[in-house]
Amino acid sequence: MNASLFRLIYISRNEISGDEATLNREIDQILASSRVKNPIENITGALMFNAGCFAQVLEGSHNEIQNTFERIQCDPRHSHVVVLAFEPTSERSFSNWSMAYFGTNSNAAAKFGDIANKAGFDPSLLEGDRIFDLLKEHLIEAESASHRKQ
Repeated sequence: MNASLFRLIYISRNEISGDEATLNREIDQILASSRVKNPIENITGALMFNAGCFAQVLEGSHNEIQNTFERIQCDPRHSHVVVLAFEPTSERSFSNWSMAYFGTNSNAAAKFGDIANKAGFDPSLLEGDRIFDLLKEHLIEAESASHRKQ
């Protein structure tokens, strides 16, 4: 296992208010910022969004993940930030993505919304592995679909 590589999985409540255009602009800004900063800090990962919540996987060094996560916790677009897992990992699962994204129109985000709603946003009922598996499964499906189109 690569002792210097860690994976953090968290959920948070969405605090972005406004119409759909405002919501889309804010999400686009989050993604643009992540896609600039994460390669510099050697962070990879995936973000899933459903109108009520965010779920994210971050992969990288312990210190860089902590720095990135601190910014997320201070971001007023998030509240009730809950760490579901923070542990060493042997390899990156999102190595090709500075920040993969699954939005409200994706099957992954719909399933995430169902999971979050059933759990009533109770962190004791949400599992990091379940969020991770959902993101990984849908990333593989998206990459496979992309290769079939080429």
